[in-house]
Amino acid sequence: MKFWAQIPLELLFWMGALLMLGSAGMGTQLEENHFTLCPLANLGFSWCPGCGIGRSIGLLLQGQVLESFKYHWFGSPALLIICHRIYTLMRLELTKRIKEKEKCYV
Repeated sequence: MKFWAQIPLELLFWMGALLMLGSAGMGTQLEENHFTLCPLANLGFSWCPGCGIGRSIGLLLQGQVLESFKYHWFGSPALLIICHRIYTLMRLELTKRIKEKEKCYV
């Protein structure tokens, strides 16, 4: 439990979000009715910019580049931005832990 408490919450959030998007069933299942927290989808709108980006990122993670672009053109840049943020958070955390370890040896 102590290990998980030391990991930044934002890092866990972004990694969990990409894991869920990557493992979500995309493709033909998108047109079927499914549970969603999206207020626009629950009001009956067929298109939502947030859902489009999420589906786009999910399809990118599954290697379906053209299908991803059809849902939202910003999916590729969004994925790159999220991956860069994960890298930055991991680097900051690693640097912090190395500095703490060096203090223990001094």
